[in-house]
Amino acid sequence: MKKRTVNYWLVKQEPSEYAWEQFVSDKTTEWTGVRNYQAKSYLCKMAVGDRILYYHSSTDKQIVGTAVVLRRAQPDPTDTEGSWVSVLLRAGKPLKRPVTLEIIKKDPVLKHMPLVKQPRLSVMPITPDQWRKIMQLGGLS
Repeated sequence: MKKRTVNYWLVKQEPSEYAWEQFVSDKTTEWTGVRNYQAKSYLCKMAVGDRILYYHSSTDKQIVGTAVVLRRAQPDPTDTEGSWVSVLLRAGKPLKRPVTLEIIKKDPVLKHMPLVKQPRLSVMPITPDQWRKIMQLGGLS
């Protein structure tokens, strides 16, 4: 049996809407409310066990923790039209040192992330090398 490759993703949220600390307290969350077709496509590609970076957008602009996908995409319960999907995430570890957007933009491995190129996108893929670099900078490697 072939072992599945883990994929890596970044999800963004404004801390005033759903802060990392609340996610950790809740332990799991249904990742709802995504209303962008490209982000929806990425949610549909997520698989159980995929790894997630949790990014505080707007005021903080930093990666603050990790998460894991617990359930693949299914209809978003907050969607009244039936067009959108959500995934179930479990909170992982906080980064020992948050990795700011400023650091990301200056790092040769990270400066090409969709976070820099498509800053309004709320769900995006990242590469294994980018994951490892974030773990190193965040003190989790």
